[in-house]
Amino acid sequence: MPQTPRLEVGDKAPAFSLPDADGNTVKLSDYKGRKVIVYFYPAASTPGCTKQACDFRDNLRELNDAGLDVIGVSPDKPEKLAKFRDKEKLTFPLLSDPDREVLTAWGTFGEKTMYGKTVQGVIRSTFVVDEKGKIAEAQYNVKAAHTSTKIQKIIAELGT
Repeated sequence: MPQTPRLEVGDKAPAFSLPDADGNTVKLSDYKGRKVIVYFYPAASTPGCTKQACDFRDNLRELNDAGLDVIGVSPDKPEKLAKFRDKEKLTFPLLSDPDREVLTAWGTFGEKTMYGKTVQGVIRSTFVVDEKGKIAEAQYNVKAAHTSTKIQKIIAELGT
C-alpha cells in the first residue's frame, strides 16, 4: 500500500464527523472560529498513547488559555475510548475512526516502521487547525515521549 498523501501548512483540513467515547457525533466544523489540536494515535491504553494523552491532559489548561482545544483520534471503538478516558481522567474528546477514513484523509494511516519492520498502521501525528479550518502546523511521526515539548513549541510558534 503506498503512503497516503500528507497535509501541509496552508492546506484545508479534511472535514470529519466521528463518534466520541460516548457515541456523540463530533465534527471538525464544531471548532470553526477556534484553533484546535487534532492528534492521531495508534491505540488507547498502550504505553506511548497513554503518555501522549496524559501530556495533553496535563497541559490542557495552558492550551485552552492559549485558545487551543484538543481532539484525539484513533481507530479504537467508542467503548474502548470511554474506558481509556475514564481510567486516565482525560477531559478532551477522543474520537473513533474504526474504518480509518479520517486517518487516511489526514495522511496518518499507511506504511510505518515498527521494531525494524515495515507495517501498515496509524502514524502518530499532530496538527493545529486554525480558526478558518486551515492546517497551521503538521507534524508526522511524532514521538509520544516528546509531546509536552511539541505542545510548548506549537504555542510559541502560533504566538498565542
